[in-house]
Amino acid sequence: MAASQFAATRGGAETVWQCKSQSKLIDFSSRKNKSKLLFTRRNLNQRRSFSFSVKNASNESSQKLKDPIVEQGKYSSILSSFIPDAASIASSIKYHAEFTASFSPERFELPKAFFATAQSVRDALIINWNATYAYYEKLNAKQAYYLSMEFLQGRALLNAIGNLELDGAYAEALSKLGHKLENVACQEPDAALGNGGLGRLASCFLDSLATLNYPAWGYGLRYKYGLFKQRITKDGQEEVAEDWLELGNPWEIVRNDVSYPIKFYGKVVSGSDGKRHWIGGEDIDAVAYDVPIPGYKTKTTINLRLWSTKASSQDFDLYAFNSGEHTKASEALANAEKICYVLYPGDESVEGKTLRLKQQYTLCSASLQDIVERFERRSGPNIKWEEFPEKVAVQMNDTHPTLCIPELMRILIDLKGLSWKEAWNITQRTVAYTNHTVLPEALEKWSLELMQKLLPRHVEIIEMIDEELINTIILEYGTADYDLLEKKLKEMRILENVDLPATFADLFVKPKESSVVVPSEELEDSKEEEEEDESVDEENESVDEEDESVDEEDESVDEEDESVDEENGPDKKCDEEKKKKVVVEPPPKLVRMANLCVVGGHAVNGVAEIHSEIVKDEVFNSFFKLWPKKFQNKTNGVTPRRWIRFCNPDLSKIITKWIGTEDWVLNTENLAELRKFADNNDLQTQWREAKRSNKLKVVSLIKERTGYSVSPDAMFDIQVKRIHEYKRQLLNIFGIVYRYKKMKEMSASGRKAKFVPRVCMFGGKAFSTYVQAKRIVKFITDVAATINRDPGIGDLLKVVFVPDYNVSVAELLIPASELSQHISTAGMEASGTSNMKFAMNGCVLIGTLDGANVEIREEVGADNFFLFGAKAHEIAGLRKERAEGKFVPDPRFEEVKEFIRSGVFGSFNYDELIGSLEGNEGFGRADYFLVGKDFPSYIECQEKVDEAYRDQKRWTRMSILNTAGSYKFSSDRTIHEYAEDIWNINPVELP
Repeated sequence: MAASQFAATRGGAETVWQCKSQSKLIDFSSRKNKSKLLFTRRNLNQRRSFSFSVKNASNESSQKLKDPIVEQGKYSSILSSFIPDAASIASSIKYHAEFTASFSPERFELPKAFFATAQSVRDALIINWNATYAYYEKLNAKQAYYLSMEFLQGRALLNAIGNLELDGAYAEALSKLGHKLENVACQEPDAALGNGGLGRLASCFLDSLATLNYPAWGYGLRYKYGLFKQRITKDGQEEVAEDWLELGNPWEIVRNDVSYPIKFYGKVVSGSDGKRHWIGGEDIDAVAYDVPIPGYKTKTTINLRLWSTKASSQDFDLYAFNSGEHTKASEALANAEKICYVLYPGDESVEGKTLRLKQQYTLCSASLQDIVERFERRSGPNIKWEEFPEKVAVQMNDTHPTLCIPELMRILIDLKGLSWKEAWNITQRTVAYTNHTVLPEALEKWSLELMQKLLPRHVEIIEMIDEELINTIILEYGTADYDLLEKKLKEMRILENVDLPATFADLFVKPKESSVVVPSEELEDSKEEEEEDESVDEENESVDEEDESVDEEDESVDEEDESVDEENGPDKKCDEEKKKKVVVEPPPKLVRMANLCVVGGHAVNGVAEIHSEIVKDEVFNSFFKLWPKKFQNKTNGVTPRRWIRFCNPDLSKIITKWIGTEDWVLNTENLAELRKFADNNDLQTQWREAKRSNKLKVVSLIKERTGYSVSPDAMFDIQVKRIHEYKRQLLNIFGIVYRYKKMKEMSASGRKAKFVPRVCMFGGKAFSTYVQAKRIVKFITDVAATINRDPGIGDLLKVVFVPDYNVSVAELLIPASELSQHISTAGMEASGTSNMKFAMNGCVLIGTLDGANVEIREEVGADNFFLFGAKAHEIAGLRKERAEGKFVPDPRFEEVKEFIRSGVFGSFNYDELIGSLEGNEGFGRADYFLVGKDFPSYIECQEKVDEAYRDQKRWTRMSILNTAGSYKFSSDRTIHEYAEDIWNINPVELP
């Protein structure tokens, strides 16, 4: 077998690398100790010679890849010795630069240094990853599986070496190789696997699961082009494809042996065995890519398994290709691969909707096949399916993974031979659902017709679940009160606008008034005509009729109307036109995914106290009355490792110094100790110095990304989140316009006396087809262009839209923030997690009583939170008041609109944007999100912000108390609650 040699000598230690092809195991041994490790501890007072050899697994009699379980004692000896030093790390980096590099060998520049460093770290993670899951296999402990369409990971290098406590060693190693760690880390692109809070929450949860030693995996999709990369031009937001995989991803490990078939379309037939068989259609493969997730100060390293889709090479039509039909030849391959191209592809077309549904099913099917296979393997020859919920917990992060429910049913019934009753019992005990929204448009509904075409077997299963639910509702409410029962069925059924199954049809016979307008003189017509009208009316009442029958009905009504016209003559034609029966298109038949989640799972949780109450009282009230024990609250949290310890090292050192321990990184309750020192002058001075240091980094970022120069002495006022009307970036920018207008009306000395200098920053992406959100981005950038070029205003007010906001940008902005805006319409934000990150980093919040703001305000103290706006329970009444024409807008709000329309911010026509805030009714009008209503309260609250900021001692005290009060909002606390109350899993700490 061919071998290559690479030798390096550093500090007296000789390193010999032997690389052989077909290698499976890496043997790292010193002359004194031998263990299969990447790094071994080095006695700094004694020189050692290390040899590193890669051996073929077939030559290792003690290693059997088919048996992943290794003796428990071996874990301890292996992992306890894993404390590498800078020299061994430098050797590892040089090895990867030489042998696993994707770059030419001549130079060791930053991109190459990043890949070599990441691969070095990955080696360490794989050691812990393999040990973790070998131990889990041996114990066969219950494991949680977190399914999410998004995982907004951010950069991994600094987080991984920080969790491994190797940041110092890696910094020293890279310094020896001629680079700074921070410069190398900046070469890493953000993984484009998510967009907003949903994905970032999922990533925080993985960090906490690993840190707390819970047996768990994450499952997602490996998007090639992400959501999009945002560019800001003179026309506003432009979208281009993400390129994060352009050079490869050093963290992922492709598992070519882990692949599952995914089927679409086809038909369902009954076999001779009495089972239902889903046959034909389109078949693709989902291939696993694993990303190791390390815990903090623990050996536990869990897994994020991402699925990528492909078709078999046999699906490439070679005949068509050689005939010149190149596109046709690769059509099957392209159809398979595009499933994992883009996160949330536009769904305004049928093709877009189909692709989204394919994505959701691919995630669910591949993940559940993998979970079932693991359960069977761990169970051994005697599989007891009734124990499946005792070994598996599946958490659906929002409604995107809802198809887990019918898919698990399909696998258990069609493939494993269980009865419906057995499968339904197992499914309900296994699956749980997290609700993340109260917005009706976000509670997914899929076209039944589309789903029948794409997933015919699953529609059969959903119809049976719906039938079970109908039966449950009837048993609960009885049939005596028809109106109540009809209301409950309409509200709770999984299938919307679909006729009741034939089994229940006889229970709902109720006389109906004819919907045909009949002249009084015709009421005395023959009984035959009355019966004909009744039959027509019955046809109209059925919303499940075929389109052809509706068309035939239209024709018969038209003929009847024509005969009436002929009898009465042309003079009565106008009168009779009014009496024509209007046939309305039947509403679309839909599958309500949120209802399916509630019915099919054993737990439903909201993500903040106020949100969970809205879920119980409004969104799912009837279900809550039926199954009150299902509903829980699990207030979100964020990982304190990434969101303060690693992204804000200056502040972290100060906290550790004053608390007296770094234990707060794992036990955030210790942050409350800062309250004792909130008025201490020395702490306040250090606190302000750390904040200014972080602000200087953002000054550089803004200059680099936008070209604008801003002052670090100004207040940094930040709103960063997905661009959406309910999040009310429009309220913020209207407040800025009002501030600017008032400044322009004053003398230079007057405005300096009145206003505190501010840099108002925005960041976030507007979905590519969300026109109004993109108008908001355009307006913000136009306002910025005008204000920032106004020499009379100077540093007193700057407006910046930071393009392509992502985790890495957040890790700079959040530590530098002084005021953060969380100003959604009350009752519309489920929780929010950026508010927690800002508070944790000593930022003071301005916001409404919405989502987690309520709990944050309780913890940090009402005096340390700037509150404004209507309350959640008032919103419905305020909208009604608006619809009735009783709302009177504040003159200051009208003044801002007029100022904008004057053209001061450019020639772009903002009538559509401003029009959404006007009128009393109509789609896209009537100020649904109450910007005008809350505007006076908002600008008055901003005056209080200025007043507080002028007193820097007071402001610093507020900042310290925000950090001290943020202890509750660690994702560690949230995960403990999920583990105990929903998943019923226990920590498993490696020996």
